[in-house]
Amino acid sequence: MNSEDDAFTNAWVQGWNQRDVEAVLSHYADDVEFQSPLVVKLLGEPTGIVRGKQSLRNYFRQALAAFPGEVHIVLLGTYRGVNSRLVHFEVKGRKAVEVMELDVTGKVRRALTLGEP
Repeated sequence: MNSEDDAFTNAWVQGWNQRDVEAVLSHYADDVEFQSPLVVKLLGEPTGIVRGKQSLRNYFRQALAAFPGEVHIVLLGTYRGVNSRLVHFEVKGRKAVEVMELDVTGKVRRALTLGEP
């Protein structure tokens, strides 16, 4: 990991651990497309997709409300590709990854979250 990867990933994890939706959202582009199995569960959206930063803000708030108390993400690793990043983490004993496609400004344009069943 280089210092740019460290800064991005550490700030993303810290935002979640502090339950700071705006800090987490600062990593995502306005036109973000975000997909997660939790979207299906919490929003009833069968595609699991949330589009746009405002919709993502609402989803993140609902996700935090669904899991009251401390959110403690443990970073297991981060990997960088061409205009992409993968963050491997554990939360509440469950491992997951978020695959992020970055736009030209380094913001997350598309994200796909995968977790243990």
